[in-house]
Amino acid sequence: MKELDIKAVCENLPEVLSFVDEQLAHLSCSHKVISQIDAAVEEIFVNISSYAYDPMIGSATIRMEFSDDPLSVIISFVDGGVPYDPLAKPDPNLKIPVRDRRKGGLGIFIVKKTMDDVSYEYKDGQNILTIMKTLE
Repeated sequence: MKELDIKAVCENLPEVLSFVDEQLAHLSCSHKVISQIDAAVEEIFVNISSYAYDPMIGSATIRMEFSDDPLSVIISFVDGGVPYDPLAKPDPNLKIPVRDRRKGGLGIFIVKKTMDDVSYEYKDGQNILTIMKTLE
């Protein structure tokens, strides 16, 4: 398992993406899969940076591990911010016009659609959002 502890501010997104991409570089991932993972990581990290500690600033831990059968990556985002389960919110209704939709929720919806598994738990005072993507 590889781990990155970082201040949860949007300015640190490039460092987070670099960390993730460095780990993925050891594998033969398609450009499409890397793009999907990067988009999910960006959405989740920006949400933590923007909302978890507001108005304060806290930290986030990004943990990456790999599984062999099937080859997949598991990325967990851990923060000590306000307890919040982004998966509890209903998916946006894409059949209604954008102007009539509620604000928010589309990014997590896209994460749920592009990753093979997304889970959330609140444990020991920490939010833990985990995504999994099969790489084969």
